[in-house]
Amino acid sequence: MDSLISLLVLSTLPQLVAAEVPSVTSFRAEVELMSGASRIFSGEGVRLKCSIPDVHNSEWKYLWFRGSDQLPQTQEHLVLWKSKVKDSGKYYCQGVRNTNFGNIHTLKSLPVEVNVDGGWAILQVPPPPGLVGDTLKLTCQLLIKAQLHEVILYKDGVEVMRQIGFNPHFYLTNLTLEDQGNYSCRASWDADGRTHSAISVDASVQVAEVLSQPLLEIVADNNLFPIHFMKLICHLQYNARAPAPPIHFYFYKNKQQVATASSEKSVMVNRTPGQYSCKARVPQLGISRESKLRSFGQVTDLPPAAEPTATRPSSHQSTVTPTVSHPTGVSIQSSYPTLQPQQSATSTFLSAVPSPYQTVAAMESGDTSEESGDTSEESGDTSGESGSTSEESGDTSEESGDTSGESGSTSEESGDTSGER
Repeated sequence: MDSLISLLVLSTLPQLVAAEVPSVTSFRAEVELMSGASRIFSGEGVRLKCSIPDVHNSEWKYLWFRGSDQLPQTQEHLVLWKSKVKDSGKYYCQGVRNTNFGNIHTLKSLPVEVNVDGGWAILQVPPPPGLVGDTLKLTCQLLIKAQLHEVILYKDGVEVMRQIGFNPHFYLTNLTLEDQGNYSCRASWDADGRTHSAISVDASVQVAEVLSQPLLEIVADNNLFPIHFMKLICHLQYNARAPAPPIHFYFYKNKQQVATASSEKSVMVNRTPGQYSCKARVPQLGISRESKLRSFGQVTDLPPAAEPTATRPSSHQSTVTPTVSHPTGVSIQSSYPTLQPQQSATSTFLSAVPSPYQTVAAMESGDTSEESGDTSEESGDTSGESGSTSEESGDTSEESGDTSGESGSTSEESGDTSGER
């Protein structure tokens, strides 16, 4: 009887173990364009590769999808020979591995879009997004080999550049957010004693900021320890090219820094009422962006508002409208509006949270000197406001000859005030 019970237990054990094995892994497959381009003419080919980031080098099979439709290919590479317009779409791949407890799948990859064009001209655009300040190269490509005599570039249906000759390349220099839009090109060439012309379909150009405006999140719930603390999280998108320079985060309460600057995007602080904000700064790129103020609790003891002063432009924004010059001799002027945060497919978040006791120690020691550049500028602004107050006091003493005695008293009091400062 005991032997029979043991056999029953052993026979059901694999089923119990199999139920605990996850059917989907935590890592994602990746699709890479190996040959061809994202935009091709009908009849051309494209080769895609699916990679599985598995450090154990397990054996995987590959599932390919165009949109929601699964394709019959199961190899590492997917090749489109003599493609047709109907082959256009977003291509995904996914890894699958057979085990004793069932199939295990990877997460489905991010898509690679392939556009098959049945026309005579294609405008080739680099993969998005382009970054503010970069140079973007656009190429007007013909289906046949012909010597061009004119190429025109359009943005949202409006001509922006024209060049004579066989050069098919256009350059958008010093990109701004205003350069976003749908671009197309028209190519003209001579053949058989006649002039022929073809225009491409629209291709989207996307431009993103290197550093978006931060958004401060305040987490103050009873799950935090100690309970009289709260967490400040600075959310943003960081789109610098690899290798990306380090980014520093700063946190403020009532415009006073509350923690030592670090590479962590979150910090623990005492749960007290006030107006909070955060700032992200990339010293190597000379870029910094600050979030809007967020109130927490009943705010009653805010410092008085400072007198309005002349606005000083930041180190990475110009108040002069620049002119974007292109190699074709045509210039495009942009008004460069205030940059707004953009969504991006490639963003970098730093999520480690420092120990609350380390944060408290840093706050008590008053070690907030790492932000030397920003602190010195704020100090300079404060001294400038003090100087303005002294000048206003001096002007008060000259208002009227009939009240010269009172004016003299006022100027003396102003002198005493400036001395105290």
